[in-house]
Amino acid sequence: MSEVSAEVKMARMKEFLQLLPLTMQVAGLPECHPDRSFTADQMEARLISIRMAYKATRAFMREIGETGGG
Repeated sequence: MSEVSAEVKMARMKEFLQLLPLTMQVAGLPECHPDRSFTADQMEARLISIRMAYKATRAFMREIGETGGG
């Protein structure tokens, strides 16, 4: 496997941050109550949800770019 350049890494991070608000909406996760924190299992489940939502958001954005969303 080849090493990814710093430019590619930065571009990926920028894309992730740009899509993060929509990704969080797609994931539909409730906010944490201020007086409680999540357990390790809850955090892992939330991360899985965010990963899946990010993949769906990226696919949706690609589809819009290719087809215009119609």
